[in-house]
Amino acid sequence: MLSPEQLKTRSRTLPLVLLLCAPIVVLALRPVAPAEAPSSAIDAGDVAWMITAASMVLFMTPGLAFFYGGMVSAKNVISTMLQCIIALGLVSIVWVAFGFSLSFGDSIGGVIGDPRTYALFTHVSASQPHAELSPTVPLLLFALFQLKFAIITPALISGAFAERIRFKSYLVFITLFSVLIYAPLAHWTWHPQGFLRQWGVLDFAGGTVVHLSAGLAALAGATVLGRRKSHLAGRQHYPARIPYVILGTGMLWFGWFGFNAGSALAANATAVTAFATTNTASAAAMMAWVFLEWLRGHKPSAVGACIGAVVGLVAITPAAGFVSIPASLVIGALASAASNLAVHWRSQSTLDDTLDVFPCHGVGGIVGMVLTAVFAQDGGLIGGSPALLLKHLGALGIVSAFTFGGAWLLYRLTNLITPLRVDEHHEQLGLDLSQHGESLEMPDLANAE
Repeated sequence: MLSPEQLKTRSRTLPLVLLLCAPIVVLALRPVAPAEAPSSAIDAGDVAWMITAASMVLFMTPGLAFFYGGMVSAKNVISTMLQCIIALGLVSIVWVAFGFSLSFGDSIGGVIGDPRTYALFTHVSASQPHAELSPTVPLLLFALFQLKFAIITPALISGAFAERIRFKSYLVFITLFSVLIYAPLAHWTWHPQGFLRQWGVLDFAGGTVVHLSAGLAALAGATVLGRRKSHLAGRQHYPARIPYVILGTGMLWFGWFGFNAGSALAANATAVTAFATTNTASAAAMMAWVFLEWLRGHKPSAVGACIGAVVGLVAITPAAGFVSIPASLVIGALASAASNLAVHWRSQSTLDDTLDVFPCHGVGGIVGMVLTAVFAQDGGLIGGSPALLLKHLGALGIVSAFTFGGAWLLYRLTNLITPLRVDEHHEQLGLDLSQHGESLEMPDLANAE
């Protein structure tokens, strides 16, 4: 027999399940052929590089799991890491069902893709390229490469509300986010007919689509879920596993070469430039963070150095293939300084963004987006034209309002379907045990209850 509470929970969950499954059935019955595009030749070298790059980007999500998992308290390490890893499964299904089609299907007014174009990967060829999306590699490879970006974006958000969100609610939210926020942003920015792309807004590898959106959704999440009990009490937070943070940073830095250099979509000079600017910006940001800690009279910390490196990777993402190597030094250093100040401000405020997702990914993404327009070698402000900067500032306003407002509404909707926060007892117990029945030490679980 189910308890009244279990029946109530199921009654709230069932409509959502039906809502998410219905489009899959409908779309499978009504596939439509995509608009014809001129054919082009497949390049074996590009195919080999893009398979490698896609694998590297996937490797970033386990890297993020270690990065985040090492920074939370010991009783929440497993739950935090799982929130990253579970995106590999859930978002992959959503992407195959209709996420790729919403992002890169035939454009509907430059706002969203036709969900029927590539529903269930219909017409996504493993042997033929798409002249506009993937001119020298099969469209299926392009779709899988883009999937890895769609996976890591909601995983990034999880750091803002770590240690207090119910696992079921997290799954509902990232599903809604992937469909209703990520897919439109990807279409606006990367689809040839997307309206931001048509404006001329530059986002080489996801500064806007991935990091700015994740940072703003994180800010909305921290606001809606409220503060942890330990944060309200003013208790000092100690990372559980700093070696995990260091390991995760190395995995992220490595994978980011696929993230940025792979976004050239070919094994060419642009990919080489993106590889170089990515490493340089991250190095500059890491060292800038260390020096800032010294200037404040603090000992340089391993966690701080790692955060600085990741901020540099975030900031160079929109600019990687558009700017020079000297410019990447400036972008990394300035982004590190801005995020460092934002982290300091957040620590003095009542905002409980557990792992500083907004100060690092949000602020880093904003700095990167603006400085892309300043340093872009073709049309940037340094070259004498303010037009691109004005477009980027306009896009920043639109994306910020859409992402923060949309995410805020999705958190509220999720809370109506299933409560977002764990109760006070489960928060005190830790999410590892309360949500998953596991812990780092694996105590007697029966007694732990």
